[in-house]
Amino acid sequence: MSKGGSKVVVIGGGIVGCMTAWRLKQQGAEPVILERGRIGHESSWAGAGILSPINPWLYPDAFTRLVEASLTLYPSLQRELETLTGISSEWFRSGLLVPLFNDDTVDHREPALAWSARFGWQVEELDTAAALAAEPALSDDVAGALLWPQVGQVRNPRLLKALHRALSDAGVEMVEQAVVDELIRKDGRATGVRMVDGREIAADAVLLAAGSWSGDLATQSGFRLPVEPVKGQIVLLRGESGVLRHIVKHDAAYFVPRRDGRILVGASMENVGFRGGNTVAEVHRLLQATLRIAPHLCDLEIERQWMGFRPGSPDGLPFLGPVESLPGLWVASGHYRNGVVLAPVTAELISRWILGEAPSLDMTPFRPERNVEASGSLGYPSR
Repeated sequence: MSKGGSKVVVIGGGIVGCMTAWRLKQQGAEPVILERGRIGHESSWAGAGILSPINPWLYPDAFTRLVEASLTLYPSLQRELETLTGISSEWFRSGLLVPLFNDDTVDHREPALAWSARFGWQVEELDTAAALAAEPALSDDVAGALLWPQVGQVRNPRLLKALHRALSDAGVEMVEQAVVDELIRKDGRATGVRMVDGREIAADAVLLAAGSWSGDLATQSGFRLPVEPVKGQIVLLRGESGVLRHIVKHDAAYFVPRRDGRILVGASMENVGFRGGNTVAEVHRLLQATLRIAPHLCDLEIERQWMGFRPGSPDGLPFLGPVESLPGLWVASGHYRNGVVLAPVTAELISRWILGEAPSLDMTPFRPERNVEASGSLGYPSR
């Protein structure tokens, strides 16, 4: 497909859809974003902005390579957006610490160290005293910790705000409350979309980046894409800056310190369909995990709670690339807990791929039509 003037309908206005549309526009295409709700207010907004693969030793190596390619893009991305919009996404390296307890259900130490050595990630193995010195908020019961000092974070709502401004300034059409009903086909190709209000939009290509809603839309359009919602609840604490020094990630909960003293405590992983809202049981579980892992946070104020639906896939990997059985249709969905960290590389690869440039990475493990088994309980690593 030639770049100049190519019309691309992007279904989904989360961080993946928005960033890909922005890159498409920069390459001369004419994207239009269709969002069923508000731009950037679903899973992308609800997450914690951790710029690290979550337990990558549980995934195939291709996943790590994709994440690493994305992480190399973040410094220049945040500078570019801040220069264009004046909005800082608060990207910085806070480090990531995994505390280890003697009663942990899963022992991550050896596989994590092996993974770090294989991919050259700087990691420090800490005993109890060193762990408490590095992170005084931890429980005295901690048996040790693993610390990756180079891991960063981004304040994802601010990143999305900057993206929205950049898209608007670039003249990209963004349509909210736009529910796509089905794809339009002609001569065996996807040639546009039809919305529930009957409006039709013709396009040279269609990108399905609708997060947790991608699977249902694919089914309505006649092909299988096993993406399902995985609900995640988060509690926000208000404290003084520096009360927590690193991102702390345990199987029971994670804790993400913002520069202003706020701390995100997350997140549940619930296979409950699209049943929204915060629940007593899950909020209680997160607070109990806080008391166990980081009891020195227990006097902080609870500011608010929220939730989002992550787009899970059976093998935990995203679906990226063209749908071979339906030319003209592309997919960028199923990122599960890694949407923010993978958004830059997804946008670079998919935008260029749609416009005719072959990807620089082996994308075979992420093919939309790869052989994965869908079930009521997704096959992603549970924690």
